Amino acid sequence: MHKNTKILLTVALLLVSLTAVILYNSSTVFLQLFIAFALAYILNPAVVFLENRRVNRIVSILIVFSTALVVCTGFTIFLTISISGELSNMQLNLPAYARHLYEIIPATIKSYLGIETPDKLAVRLNDLFQQARGMSPDLLKPVLAFLQKAFSSTIGLILALLGYFIIPVYLFYLLADWPHLKRFVESFVPERYRSAYAEKLGEVDTVLSGFIRGQLSVCVILAVLYSIGLYFIGIDLAIAIGTLAGITFIIPYVGTIVGIVLSVSMAFLKFHDILHPLLCLGWFGLIQGLEGMVITPRVVGSKVGLHPLVAIVALLIGGQIFGLLGMLLAVPVTAVLQVFLRSLAIYYRSSEFYRGAP
Repeated sequence: MHKNTKILLTVALLLVSLTAVILYNSSTVFLQLFIAFALAYILNPAVVFLENRRVNRIVSILIVFSTALVVCTGFTIFLTISISGELSNMQLNLPAYARHLYEIIPATIKSYLGIETPDKLAVRLNDLFQQARGMSPDLLKPVLAFLQKAFSSTIGLILALLGYFIIPVYLFYLLADWPHLKRFVESFVPERYRSAYAEKLGEVDTVLSGFIRGQLSVCVILAVLYSIGLYFIGIDLAIAIGTLAGITFIIPYVGTIVGIVLSVSMAFLKFHDILHPLLCLGWFGLIQGLEGMVITPRVVGSKVGLHPLVAIVALLIGGQIFGLLGMLLAVPVTAVLQVFLRSLAIYYRSSEFYRGAP
């Protein structure tokens, strides 16, 4: 091996090792940058769309920022009003909920929780709902205590929270410098490999855009369909459960499980029969079938192309190693790896070893 090549490989290995150490000891900052980068990747096509219509890039970014802010604010207001109204309606059913819960709670748990009568359970549930509606600061204290312990110091907590507030700043600069960033990375690729680099980058972009943008669209569609179905079935907190099930579907299969468990539980508590839980189960089964056969193929297409078994195994491995973040990244990372494994398979099948050439 040439001496210069050895030096370059050594420097590259040292840089990768140093980067790994920094990321390991600055995981919070890395997560914030990752969120900003993911948002930039999602929003960049809209910026490019405006740029192609002769709108200045900075102006395009501001327009996209403003639109995204209006949409998010409107969605938050709608969700807050809807859930608040649902909580108010649900309070009317609290006595019935309390009686039914009281019947199925074991005596030891009743004694431990101090709910010896259905009325005491109803009062306890009513207090919980009042706190949820009012966003009582007492509910935030354990969360803040956990965060402070997790970040080990007050300064660390303040810096971590500050980092999340300046994610929009990261996002703005990433969007503004996106074309320069692409050219900068490409400048390190030797000229003779740039066509192959561009080809693989295009394949990776197709897979990622198909999953990220497509999966987000699927989540929105599912949230709407789940909420409508649960509303007409008569489930309390239908919009909250449907929206949660749709959002958590960003992790494949998790949203469906969450929605089924919550909706069936609420149906059982409210109606005390088998019909309504079965209706919830049937509705989720119907929408899941539509998602697999119609929604995902039309919105995402076959760009990701992961077998369901591979996706499930990737989710389990990602969750086991990296927790929730690992589950979020498992499918797109596996899909990207599949691009390179496909190329490796093609190379192997064209090799002399595979063809049995002398």
